[in-house]
Amino acid sequence: MVRVAVTDLEYRKAETLFVRAADEGCDCVRAPAEEGALAEAIRVGKMRHAIIGVERYHGPLYQALSAGGIIARFGVGHDGVDKAQATARGLLCTNTPGALDDSVAEHTINLLFAAARHTVAQAARLRAGDWAPQMGSELKGKTLAVIGCGAIGRRVGQMAARGLGMKVAGCEVADLDVERLCAECGFASVVRDFGEAVDGADFVSLHIPSLPQTRHFLNGERLRRLPARCWVVNTARGAVVDEAALYDALAGGRLAGAALDVFEQEPYEPAAPGKDLRALANVIMTPHISSSTREACDRMASRALRNILLAEAGKHADMDLLNPEVLAKLGQQS
Repeated sequence: MVRVAVTDLEYRKAETLFVRAADEGCDCVRAPAEEGALAEAIRVGKMRHAIIGVERYHGPLYQALSAGGIIARFGVGHDGVDKAQATARGLLCTNTPGALDDSVAEHTINLLFAAARHTVAQAARLRAGDWAPQMGSELKGKTLAVIGCGAIGRRVGQMAARGLGMKVAGCEVADLDVERLCAECGFASVVRDFGEAVDGADFVSLHIPSLPQTRHFLNGERLRRLPARCWVVNTARGAVVDEAALYDALAGGRLAGAALDVFEQEPYEPAAPGKDLRALANVIMTPHISSSTREACDRMASRALRNILLAEAGKHADMDLLNPEVLAKLGQQS
């Protein structure tokens, strides 16, 4: 039986699957997410692998696991995992690509609807006893700029174009089969230039990874290129948005609104004094729930466990391995 530490929130999201994993030889143990406590639990419990959430891990976790162990990200984004440090320690890092695509895409569309129909504000007013219907807008015929045409961005574009009749413009710096993307997902165009993609947009939805080069991608300069009627939607990573610059654009009336599920600091904290996004009426905020559906969580748990079982079987080529360079190091150690 292989012992696996599973951080508390992730364990609760898919508890049934983690309990059943014993049938496949994995004893999944609930563990704290805080790095020091997690590392101690791994050492005391003699655990070989760890399944973790979005928290950032800087040191003790990598020291607690032995070479050949796995740091399995319960999700897709892996900016909280230090791949270089893991590789130096001989640890394999994995994630769960594809497991949450539909869930995140659906929440993105949910935020588009909430923005267009003022759903959050209207519900709050009615709950407070104020019957004050507010005029909304249809999404059909509106222009959506999808920034980042990976799996989730493509799914959002497909839902918006095929399901809602929106005009979808894509922005992607990687080489793609544009003709195929437009044919399969309904994109009207796919370009490399951000300014060209957002020209005339009613909504801009971010779907780019959090990397050093994408930190504050949506900064003051790019915000100034958005039409004043535009809403920004972010279900990607909080770090890709300069939240202080976003606050200034929203508070100054240079942008219609923002619908945000992810933040640079989670739980949310204002990026700068006096710039609390929660104080703005034209901001919709949800607490990083885009991937939190029963279906997506079950898929993420299954995929994380599958990676662990593949590693135990030595089938590294079939894993969702984020640091394949570690295999050479493990080969030198064996």
